[in-house]
Amino acid sequence: MKSNDLYIEGKDFDQINIQTISAELKEKAPLETFGFQTMKPNGEHWISISTPEFTGICPFSNYPDFGSITIAYVPNELCLELKSFKLYINAFRDVKIFHESLTELIFHDFMEVVKPKKSAIIIDMNVRGNVKTVCRKYYKCSANDVEYHFQSAQG
Repeated sequence: MKSNDLYIEGKDFDQINIQTISAELKEKAPLETFGFQTMKPNGEHWISISTPEFTGICPFSNYPDFGSITIAYVPNELCLELKSFKLYINAFRDVKIFHESLTELIFHDFMEVVKPKKSAIIIDMNVRGNVKTVCRKYYKCSANDVEYHFQSAQG
């Protein structure tokens, strides 16, 4: 038996170009912001946002994917408005996208709108078929900088 005989699904494991997905999401559920105000300019004000209810579609199997998304950031002038983030995340429900591309797309859209001083994202997908995926991306910070913020956001 050939190894590719084991994979009956997989007829179409292409995903739409992530720039196209991004443009559609901006129309359907745009990320919104509000002005960040601080009392004292010293110190870093970290904000952590987490959602444990992400759903999307695996482009390989067409089965649903479930996971959590956590973003931690140091605002510059803007903060992410949470209801818009919820609607944006919910807009992925019928989107066929690989976990790695999902990380790139959400991080890009977030960075484009919020323009933070520092930021990081973790996409932590649930186990399916004995495989677990965790994707991370950092902007002007390291894992050590944000580890505490991710743990506190996830409860």
